[in-house]
Amino acid sequence: MKLTIKRSMFLQELQTVQRAISSKTTIPILTGVKIVLTEEGLSLTGSNADISIESFLSVEDEKAQMTIEKTGSIVLQARFFGEIIRKLPEETVTLEVLENNQVAITSGKADFTVNGLDADNYPHLPVIDAKNQIQLPVHLLTKIINETSFAVSLHESRPILTGVHFVLENQQLLAVATDSHRLSQRIIPIEQAAENFNIVIPGKSLLELSRSFTNEEEMVEISIMENQVLFKTKTMYFYSRLLEGNYPDTNRLIPTSFNTEVDIDVPEFLAAIERASLLSHEGRNNIVRLSVSSEAVTLYGNSPEVGKVEEELNYEKVSGDPLEISFNPDYMKAALRAFGDTSITVKFISPIRPFTLEPTEADMNFIQLITPVRTN
Repeated sequence: MKLTIKRSMFLQELQTVQRAISSKTTIPILTGVKIVLTEEGLSLTGSNADISIESFLSVEDEKAQMTIEKTGSIVLQARFFGEIIRKLPEETVTLEVLENNQVAITSGKADFTVNGLDADNYPHLPVIDAKNQIQLPVHLLTKIINETSFAVSLHESRPILTGVHFVLENQQLLAVATDSHRLSQRIIPIEQAAENFNIVIPGKSLLELSRSFTNEEEMVEISIMENQVLFKTKTMYFYSRLLEGNYPDTNRLIPTSFNTEVDIDVPEFLAAIERASLLSHEGRNNIVRLSVSSEAVTLYGNSPEVGKVEEELNYEKVSGDPLEISFNPDYMKAALRAFGDTSITVKFISPIRPFTLEPTEADMNFIQLITPVRTN
């Protein structure tokens, strides 16, 4: 194998697949990146127990300035190899596989020789059945991930809750995540015909996926198998294992009737919560309190050790019974950030029942739920 390529493009592909490579693995070859050079171009693969990423750079991509002298394959220690490529002096780099799986890396006057491994010993990626597929715009999938994945559980005691539940039925894709203290659910219509599915994808995999997309990618094809899902774009294959088990029925958690409602602007509300949480974070109890009446909506933060804050909020409208409720401000901040620059309706039942947040725009099917904190 011998190849000359623009260093910055090569490094970009390398950084994408490195997201899947862990230094803590029981299979030594998986600390490496698999490099395969064909007449069509260059494929790089990185993998761990949970995700595998394969990226492809076409020989026809002019930005890559790729010259292929001899095809072949090799596995190189990813972290060390990445550092070498990053620190090379020139704009281009030449890789050449020598005898005994050694690789010469040349750029300008710098000349490295590093030990590689036989690519035939690298584990094969799963074969994906092409039948069960849907296509989504990349920006929409990224939005869904940002709107739900923050609510997954970080505790392995209930592994199923560390993932996002995706269900396709009746031409609707539902994505929901909960850690049992909060919940975030997004539903989007799917126009294409596709088989129904019901899967749970690890939250960590989805975050890595959203970071792996480039601005140039427009559509992503999602294929599902028994225990794997593949996200496929023109230049990348991203595999993730699926979580086993049944996700709890979250539909019954979402209330349908409320006693108090507040319409409020998200950026203003978020800024106020951030100010109130400056004090709550200093204290033993990370709680802020919201008081709602027909005259005013007021936010209180209190830390006996530091002091207290009180802020009257601007709101668009209030209806229903007066109410005082306490909650974790970090949950509220994460929820508000997922809405972006818009207005929401916050709906309450009582100080001890979960409350919901929804966009005031009726056509956006997005709901979040937060469990209040009981205070005596």
